[in-house]
Amino acid sequence: MPFARRITRLKESGTLKILDIVKALQAKGASIIQLDVGEPDFRTPDNVSEAAKAALDSGFTHYTPSAGLPELRDAVAEKLRLENRLDCESANVIITPGSKQALFYAVMVTVDEGDEVIVPTPAWPSYMEMVTVAGGTVREVPCSAGFGLDLEALKEAVSERTKLIILNSPNNPTGCVYSDQELRAVTEIACEHRIQVISDEIYERILYEGSYRSLGTYPGMADLAITINGFSKTYAMTGWRVGYAAGPRELISAMNKLQQHSASCPPSFAQKGALEALKPETPVAPMVAEFRRRRDYLCAELSKMRAFRVAPPKGAFYLFPDISETGMPSSRLVELLLEKAGVSTTPGEPFGGFTSNLRISYANSMANLEDAVNRVRGVLEPMGLA
Repeated sequence: MPFARRITRLKESGTLKILDIVKALQAKGASIIQLDVGEPDFRTPDNVSEAAKAALDSGFTHYTPSAGLPELRDAVAEKLRLENRLDCESANVIITPGSKQALFYAVMVTVDEGDEVIVPTPAWPSYMEMVTVAGGTVREVPCSAGFGLDLEALKEAVSERTKLIILNSPNNPTGCVYSDQELRAVTEIACEHRIQVISDEIYERILYEGSYRSLGTYPGMADLAITINGFSKTYAMTGWRVGYAAGPRELISAMNKLQQHSASCPPSFAQKGALEALKPETPVAPMVAEFRRRRDYLCAELSKMRAFRVAPPKGAFYLFPDISETGMPSSRLVELLLEKAGVSTTPGEPFGGFTSNLRISYANSMANLEDAVNRVRGVLEPMGLA
């Protein structure tokens, strides 16, 4: 059956592909410790779940305005004003079925056939594929040492066809947090060439060092920054599918047209849960503290093995260790660890061709991380890599 060219150009999700393989193995009874999945392993906070239950019990199960509940848009705008220092009103906000949908809309309304989009790598693979669907061309800019932005390479990547830059900090898959100097340099490039910048800030609250600054607060970025965020990571609400975007009113209106003709609106009762999540009493700090504990443990243990060179991340919940000492590509090591150790990780290739790195998620219990380390060491020891 012939498919549209936009679909034949599209690559399968490298991260979800691993998850599908793991789920199939688990269905057959295999004991797999998952260090591949990019979602918090914590329960959604009770007050959030109770708010959604109350909405269901009251019959709040019908369509909402396409752009989201007015009270949720107001609350998100207030959050962005108070916490992120963005100049934002509810008209600058759209609520979407997950932040991935917000990213998709933002790309679709800014990128035309033949436009170029700059993506610093390593980067979440879906950025590249969204650009492909829109008919654009991705200009990947590999990172500098330590996973920072290569600013000179980024400047050189700009052309007359550059329409968009996509940034993600804290970063998936590296956990890198871009410095004020790096972000300021990006905004100067964007302002000089009038380039829109998508700032994916989904991991903003999972931060271990320093403070966070939204890209839209830098001079000249009020009409160029598109801020993407959501509830999945901060509040362990991945399955709820509630995200949001904030930006210039005209752009948000254009994104809403896409939503009207695709998803219609996010789930009504999930939006009620999201509204509750934004309240100050919703616990976030204990989860971040536990992620920090796991990060410290995993960095210390993997650093003892010759196979891994680990840079402790400043945010998110991923490690992206260098595995060049193993002498094998990332995809092969992932296969080996899954087959021999029953530990699932994600190869570095989908994140921009990083064959000498793999992504390890520590969104799993400390007991499972300890077991995983022992399993991995048991596989690598006979090879002289532990």
